[in-house]
Amino acid sequence: MAENLLIATESDKTSRYKTLLPQLEALTLGETDLTANLANIAAALKQTMDFFWVGFYLVKDGANKQELVLGPFQGPIACTRIGLGKGVCGTSWKEKSVIIVPDVEAFPGHIACSSASKSEIVLPAFKNNEVALVLDVDSDKLNDFDSIDENYLLQVMRLIEKLL
Repeated sequence: MAENLLIATESDKTSRYKTLLPQLEALTLGETDLTANLANIAAALKQTMDFFWVGFYLVKDGANKQELVLGPFQGPIACTRIGLGKGVCGTSWKEKSVIIVPDVEAFPGHIACSSASKSEIVLPAFKNNEVALVLDVDSDKLNDFDSIDENYLLQVMRLIEKLL
């Protein structure tokens, strides 16, 4: 299925998301390995939406505390570990909410894994009412994310929650 990803030729992102979502469902259907599914979802999102960076951070037990640990991603090298409440990802985890950042330079405590990143959206996925992972999407353009991205990426997160 991955090699047969159909990318909407329309330039509007709604059409691209609508074409992508059923393909993500088909791609993950019957696959039980979370890493494999997250890797393919990250690749499909990057390829379809042309994001600068897209990937997952998973909540894991660290030295005497939980932290976000880098999971499957597509794009430049990324930060490996992020603490609760640190940066956009850690804040999304702590607040258990979606965060859209139009200008990462204006976000207090932003963690700059890449100086090319200009805007960001982070969405949590839940297991047993706790954040299990976050999806982090970066753009190399300012103010690149909106309610359309939030709506469709939340649908991706609901799909991921079924896999957890």
